[in-house]
Amino acid sequence: MEKPKLALRAWGKLGSIERVSPFGSGHINDTYLVEGAGGRYILQRINTNTFQDVDGLMQNIRLVTEFITEQTRQAGGDVGRESMRVIPCDDGRLCHRDEEGSCWRVLSYIEGSVCLQKARNEQDLFECAAAFGRFQRQLGAFDASRLTETIPRFHDTPKRYQDFERAVQQDTMGRAAKVQREIEFVRQHKADCRYLFDLQQRGELPLRVTHNDTKLNNVLLDERTMKGLCVIDLDTVMPGLSAHDFGDTVRFGANDCREDEEDQSKVHFLPQLYRVCERGFLSQAGEVLTAREKEVLRWGAKLMTLECGMRFLTDYLQGDVYFKIARPDQNLDRARTQFTLVQQMEACWDALASQKENGR
Repeated sequence: MEKPKLALRAWGKLGSIERVSPFGSGHINDTYLVEGAGGRYILQRINTNTFQDVDGLMQNIRLVTEFITEQTRQAGGDVGRESMRVIPCDDGRLCHRDEEGSCWRVLSYIEGSVCLQKARNEQDLFECAAAFGRFQRQLGAFDASRLTETIPRFHDTPKRYQDFERAVQQDTMGRAAKVQREIEFVRQHKADCRYLFDLQQRGELPLRVTHNDTKLNNVLLDERTMKGLCVIDLDTVMPGLSAHDFGDTVRFGANDCREDEEDQSKVHFLPQLYRVCERGFLSQAGEVLTAREKEVLRWGAKLMTLECGMRFLTDYLQGDVYFKIARPDQNLDRARTQFTLVQQMEACWDALASQKENGR
């Protein structure tokens, strides 16, 4: 625990520190709860292998959190609980680089909040989707072009398809022959990969500030009411499409299976939970999204699930070099699960259409 305590010297303003302990369940950054005379804070060591442009990342977070704080203040909300804040170092910098080159930051701690790893009921899923919809609404007037693309082309589905085809052709691990059915499934969806991309290129979908990791465990809930307070883990905040954020919430929440399920008969896409996500998201974002954005929400769900499956399959073909695995074929099972969910979405595709598309 010596390194975190040494890093905290850059934040003398926090006062005397009583305790620093590991916190949370994140897999990317190292996170600690800091307790001291000045209160409680979150200390994180940023994973610079994943996030190489730390200055750009921290500037993104500062711009977005300051904008949300002001929106919360104008709406009469509790800025101490409904918006996270970056605590600058004593020298004014947003993060501290230690002698070993590690980058550290301090964030506000939201008192009276809880973070769930899994939805207990439909209301939890609704609150998750609503929180990310609120994020869209709060940043509706923010110019997304001001943000740095911290992970270039992160949700560029056509590029993900190109990466997949390159992995198939190279077949560095000799695994392609084993997964011909999965390869063919992806190839059958080649044209779909361009759908949202082409709409944005034609100006039919606006670029917005997107979170890009819209899982339940990135939402803080009020421990008393279990209503959403704010979203956290803003490292992947970048310009993107609203359908991507909605779609990843559906991919995560509208099913009853493990992400790496080995028995595909246990994988079920649940349309009723899709509607829960839709209602939650639009309850907050509906007033700022265009009609076209609302129409393509189902495409966000399908393409985020397909893209994730492609990434798992690509990594499997390349030898499991990106996603951590705990057993052989885990990435293949992850890919198969995503593809099964896509198939099941397609089986009820018309029913997932927006009310406008259905003519209602």
